Amino acid sequence: MRRPILAANWKMNKTIAEAIDFVRAIRRGLNEIESVDRVLCPPYTALAALKDLLLPTGILLGAQNMHWEEKGLPSSAAKGAYTGEVSPRMLKELCQVVVLGHSERRTYFGETDEKVNRKVKAALAYGLLPIVCVGETEAQYDAGQTGTVVGGQVRECLAGLSADQVAGLVIAYEPVWAIGTGKAATPGGAGAVIGLTIRGTIAEMFNEATAQAVRVQYGGSATAANIAEFMAHPDIDGALVGGASLKPDFVDLVRNAAQAKGALNDR
Repeated sequence: MRRPILAANWKMNKTIAEAIDFVRAIRRGLNEIESVDRVLCPPYTALAALKDLLLPTGILLGAQNMHWEEKGLPSSAAKGAYTGEVSPRMLKELCQVVVLGHSERRTYFGETDEKVNRKVKAALAYGLLPIVCVGETEAQYDAGQTGTVVGGQVRECLAGLSADQVAGLVIAYEPVWAIGTGKAATPGGAGAVIGLTIRGTIAEMFNEATAQAVRVQYGGSATAANIAEFMAHPDIDGALVGGASLKPDFVDLVRNAAQAKGALNDR
């Protein structure tokens, strides 16, 4: 049985003070849902403050991105000093999880599968749990290219990893056309992409055991109202949640997800 994992991606929202107030409001409720992994991914600025708040709990803390280099080099060096970036060595002191290759990073900041691959390897080297995002655009979806696009992303993002490394990470399938639009994919449609394309590609690259071990989330307008339908699909192990994670009823979303998986075990 794969342990469900629900991750909150706050994106560029909440100041430090707002993040502290919000976590204080939801911490107890989230901490009571022990049977699933719960991850909060605030902006970099709030990581240190939330680390102390979450330390006594079972709630994990995650970053929304990172660079693959462990530190900046002198500006005269060929690789650069990476002004404004954050390294896995820095994040290791603050959190346990990192989101990599989110569609918005790909779209707005030109991140490629090759760059995501380098980040995944760096995260694993520093003991961080990567949530590796893959997904097709609306144009690709309409053109019937979902399998080709998502399968290709999986191959390139996981290239050079061992079967054990892949089995231990998390993949988030986020159809780009369903992110922040209010349009969610159907559970059957998302489950088919996850089961046939994502797990199928991993089975080809590694083996069937690895494909069945890796946890795969759905990401795309997940809410407390629709999460149970997605979690009921046997190939969907959780969700990467955007807008709905900014509200107190994120606790309800996590509880509904756990209940749908038959994993609800409140204290």
